[in-house]
Amino acid sequence: MKKILSLLLVAVFSIIALNVNAQAKKKFAVKKAVVRTSARRAITRTTKIKDNSIKIKITTDSGVIVVKLYDSTPLHRDNFTKLVKAHFYDSLLFHRVISGFMIQGGDPLSKNAEPGAMLGNGGGDMARIPAEFKPSLFHKKGTLCAARDGNPEMASSACQFYIVQGNVYSDDLLNGFDMQRSVKYTPEQRLVYKTIGGTPMLDTKYTVFGEVSSGLDVIDKIASVQKGNADRPVGDVRMKMEVVSDK
Repeated sequence: MKKILSLLLVAVFSIIALNVNAQAKKKFAVKKAVVRTSARRAITRTTKIKDNSIKIKITTDSGVIVVKLYDSTPLHRDNFTKLVKAHFYDSLLFHRVISGFMIQGGDPLSKNAEPGAMLGNGGGDMARIPAEFKPSLFHKKGTLCAARDGNPEMASSACQFYIVQGNVYSDDLLNGFDMQRSVKYTPEQRLVYKTIGGTPMLDTKYTVFGEVSSGLDVIDKIASVQKGNADRPVGDVRMKMEVVSDK
């Protein structure tokens, strides 16, 4: 009789333990879903883009990326659109790619560059674009940004750009970046950096003027290719651009 009672007690406690474990897993799954949903909502709130914004299709050897250009950075929007319509970017390379950071292209000297040649100085004879820093536009993953040299005005290159891949960051690291900025990160921006990722160290230093609407996986593919000197891909990654929607 005692043996039967012992077995029944063991069975009851096992059932209770299984129920507790199942409830804990359910709560954890719900919490993760809430965080992901909050991050998606934060992305929408932090960068409001009109439906009629200009879209650019970037066809690469690794796939297709579509970007939306921000209306709140009109100088960069109009300059980039003008170059795309003139087929300036066709056959140029993504000449500098760093995994966990960004992929960069737009150097006109890359079109006919020899394998292994150092790139990144092309376009210096073109007029720079004045900086258009906006507190609401930050370097989250997938943002389209303007490269630049060390000019004191922080004006952008007329043609070179990069697309952010980035990493996720903790609150402690974001606090450090916050101390370097005149504008503090909003709770929504912090959530994006902690869940989606980006490159916060570049905020207020380089102009953000668009973002990827499809093709984030292509950025990851390009960022992971084998690199040689100066982070240039060993195998050329070429691009072709076209405007797929206009105002």
